[in-house]
Amino acid sequence: MAEASTLVMGGSGFLGSHVVSSLMERGEAVRMLVRESSDTSATDHLAIERVYGDVMDPASLRAALQGCRRVYYCVVDTRAWLRDPAPLYATNVQGLTNTLEAALAQGVDRFVYTSTYATIGINPDGPSTEQDACNWLDQAPEYVRCRVAAEALFLAYCRDRGLPGVACCVGNTYGAGDTQPTPHGNLIKQVALGRLPAYWDGGGPTLNIRDAAEGMIAAAERGRVGERYILGGPYIDYRSLFAMAAEAAGRRPPRLRIATPALRWMSRCAEAASRPLGLENLLNADAIACCQRLPAVDCGKALRELGWRAGEPEQAIREAVAWYLAHP
Repeated sequence: MAEASTLVMGGSGFLGSHVVSSLMERGEAVRMLVRESSDTSATDHLAIERVYGDVMDPASLRAALQGCRRVYYCVVDTRAWLRDPAPLYATNVQGLTNTLEAALAQGVDRFVYTSTYATIGINPDGPSTEQDACNWLDQAPEYVRCRVAAEALFLAYCRDRGLPGVACCVGNTYGAGDTQPTPHGNLIKQVALGRLPAYWDGGGPTLNIRDAAEGMIAAAERGRVGERYILGGPYIDYRSLFAMAAEAAGRRPPRLRIATPALRWMSRCAEAASRPLGLENLLNADAIACCQRLPAVDCGKALRELGWRAGEPEQAIREAVAWYLAHP
């Protein structure tokens, strides 16, 4: 096996595993940093170098980066429902800080950071672009706040410390291989399995996970240092999204609409029931409100500068549903 010059961090995750696969298809020698507890089943079939460590362990980061010139950072804690946001800040901010310091010490040529379209501001006049700074933090849950803080930290390292980095603000990704699954992917899974009879207001930019991985690689090759690029797709509301998933699964689409006040009431009931048991409430009021505020986005910058365009979201949903049905 050739000595790897590219490091993928978070390669056991949904996006990271597809970045690994896309790089391997190009013939690149790839190293993947994983934790001892990571589920690597998505990449176990690939001839890839695996090193074990953690973003909270600077020594393991230095060892993983040894000899690598390019880094794809796909590490993120997406548990927006956590009552205590400390783990979110630990992984998404402090873990990133540790990695950026190690990358600067190593002298990498390019660092591609996975951000989220949730850091993009809301444009009252149309789809939002990279020029729109987040303007709804006063209404945002801690998950979004920590992602905004992490992106600002990353861009400051590019601006002030000379990090050759590019940020990719990724939309809601769907497709095969979502082993965990992701929070938004789990909704599609429940529809496909006939367990979600209702829909509610909200939605987001929707794209194929393979397209997102290709966008990350395009950003490494052609992105401008210190810039962020939206890797999104068309905004699809939950009613339409669930209908696509139901059709792909051969089921009737959810027909019951839960109004937002009723959804908030359900969230409060779930919180009251789960707290005494010490359980996390996945039907979190902040997460619900967040998915109803997130903007539609314009990916024109990625098209112009990276030559990147997302494919049809229907194909992404079909691939996701087929995978979930095969892995219930």
